[in-house]
Amino acid sequence: YLSIMLNTFSNRKEYVLPMPDAEVYYFPNFLEEKTADKLFEQLLHSLAWQQDKITVFGKAHNQPRLTALYAENKKPYSYSSLIMHPQEFTDELSWIKSKITQKTKLKFSSCLANLYRNGNDSNGWHADNEKELGKNPVIASVSLGAVRNFKFRHNTKKLKHNLFLAHGSLLLMMGTTQHYWKHELPKTKKIIGPRINLTYRTIY
Repeated sequence: YLSIMLNTFSNRKEYVLPMPDAEVYYFPNFLEEKTADKLFEQLLHSLAWQQDKITVFGKAHNQPRLTALYAENKKPYSYSSLIMHPQEFTDELSWIKSKITQKTKLKFSSCLANLYRNGNDSNGWHADNEKELGKNPVIASVSLGAVRNFKFRHNTKKLKHNLFLAHGSLLLMMGTTQHYWKHELPKTKKIIGPRINLTYRTIY
């Protein structure tokens, strides 16, 4: 079990996670702190946050977080029997997307935003492997706000990784990651403020 603490990256611009069957990169200082602070406040109050119901084992439940979908086009995104229809990119989301492209040379068409209001909000074990994301989905995840624990688990359940995602950081999941690994953002009993997670992807 590998636990990667936040201070491991304090003086590094990029880190490649040692995960077999995966390509995962972490950029702890992707955004400057003042820029990240400003974006967090803007997005917290300007995005069209909503709480949808998802179906788990035949039962409908409120998602334990708020979400919003934005895109360059009108292509919907579906998961857990939920179909989301996007709104047009805001200026802030477009700016962040361009920064990701500058850093990674990768382009994205959509952004699924998540708002974790406090430690009770979470996202259970899953892989971003929906058909509309393509054969080897590429997910670029920007974190703003409270630092939260992000967990990886190999499908064999023998390998696990633990990563604390910093305010203003970028996590990039590529290659066969979604085929062999699941990830989650668990609840925490700590008193903690809100976190915004912007997951850029391309929907085909």
